[in-house]
Parts: sequence; C-alpha cells; structure tokens
Amino acid sequence: MALKLSLKPDEKLVINGAVVANGERRATLIVHNKASILREKDIMQEDEVSTPARRIYFPVMLMYMDNSATNKYYDEFVLRMTEFMSAITTPSAIELCVSISREVMDRNYYKALINCKKLMKFETERLNGST
Repeated sequence: MALKLSLKPDEKLVINGAVVANGERRATLIVHNKASILREKDIMQEDEVSTPARRIYFPVMLMYMDNSATNKYYDEFVLRMTEFMSAITTPSAIELCVSISREVMDRNYYKALINCKKLMKFETERLNGST
C-alpha cells in the first residue's frame, strides 16, 4: 500500500536521509515502496534533546533515518532507556518503555518513535504537575 503525503508550502521532510523541501504550493507525494520518512515537525535537532524522554527519542530517530549506522545509536538508546526506566514507577510509562524497546529490537523504528512521542507527552504532563 502506498503512502500519501500532503505537504504544506515550504515544508521539509527527510526520505532515506535526503532532505526534501516542498515548493511554494501545497503538494502531494505518493511513496510506493518502503522508505524511512520523517516530516520536519518530527525531526529533533541535537540541541532540542533536553529531557530524559527526548534522550530516548533522539537515538531512535537516528536509527530510523540512518539504517546503516543503527549499532552506533543503539548503545545510546539502551543507556537512556535504562536510566529512564530506573527512575519511573508509573505502570503506563513502564509499559510504553517496554513497547519502545520491543519495537527497537524488532527494527520497527517508526512505531518506536510514535511511542516515544507518547512518552514525551507523559513526561511533559509529569513535569507540569498533571496526572
């Protein structure tokens, strides 16, 4: 099944490591084969890695974007996930961490990124005092 992407004017995305920018008008891309694709809003810059959950997201994102160097980023992921899991006790967060780890082990990096975003939301709620 093809992936259909609607791009806003000037929106950027990364496809298999190549940065692609849309022109001045809205455009639609259809990707017919498997590719590593991240929209600009999902790309985290190194200077944005400022919380424990973001320290998990970042190496997973790099594994997804650079399949040839996954081993390079895997050790960082394991370290950051271990640190995070040793500091939390909330069952739903632990379940998310286990799910992320399982997806990374299965090389389902995009699914892991989706769960990392949920983990970042959990972290933000905790830091802001919400439950």
